[in-house]
Amino acid sequence: MATHAEIGVIGGSGFYSFLEDVTEVEVTTPYGSPSDSLFLGEVAGRRVAFLPRHGRGHRLPPHRINYRANLWALRSVGVRQVLGPCAVGGLRAEYGPGTLLVPDQLVDRTKSRVQTFFDGEPLPDGTVPNVVHTTFADPYCPDGRKIALRAAEGRGWDAVDGGTMVVVEGPRFSTRAESRWHAAMGWSVVGMTGHPEAVLARELGLCYTSMALVTDLDAGAETGEGVSHTEVLRVFGENVERLRAVLFDAVAALPTADSRSCLCTHAHDGWDLGIELP
Repeated sequence: MATHAEIGVIGGSGFYSFLEDVTEVEVTTPYGSPSDSLFLGEVAGRRVAFLPRHGRGHRLPPHRINYRANLWALRSVGVRQVLGPCAVGGLRAEYGPGTLLVPDQLVDRTKSRVQTFFDGEPLPDGTVPNVVHTTFADPYCPDGRKIALRAAEGRGWDAVDGGTMVVVEGPRFSTRAESRWHAAMGWSVVGMTGHPEAVLARELGLCYTSMALVTDLDAGAETGEGVSHTEVLRVFGENVERLRAVLFDAVAALPTADSRSCLCTHAHDGWDLGIELP
């Protein structure tokens, strides 16, 4: 049990550093090393694996994160449901710093990231995944979203129910022109790590729920000097305890793995994947 978990959380060390009896587990995958070790502990009687998305010390920029290794590592220890808290910029004036948004749609504007396990490329053990086209019309787990929203409400946080997260390559922030375009398209928030994290989770049959904390109004949505990394870290730090409380309440409320019946569990019904998932 020390190396088994049912729920994964991809975020920073602020989500697990205070827990007692945390077990650090190094995991190897066919896709290389994940961002860091997995840190396994218990929250509300549930076994949880925490993974620092950027590695300890925030050493990995968004475009260099090994997203495939991260999701594979979580599944290999038993994880079937993933919560992905992240910092984002608001694209609407009403989505100012401190807003919590639980998105229901995603737009990919990244450029160089490997975003599938099913590319027909041989793995180190000689097996070859088939080319598989995964249903992704609704990128987030509907059950996980409901639970995240109820958890926020229970903590007195009026979270935004739904909206579109546009994911850019990074690590730079948007220009004002890009930000105005994103807003004009009707998108809600902009981040750098939500893709391909969500689609890789779907390919592995994992439930994935994003919890997006707005840390700033994106460049085109405000006047002044634009977004700064310092300001992002300051606002995230001011809200991390609140977000952690909501996150842990959501962990406690997630269904057991064997009782899941959402669309995420049926992503590959009828497909021959060509490889065995962990």
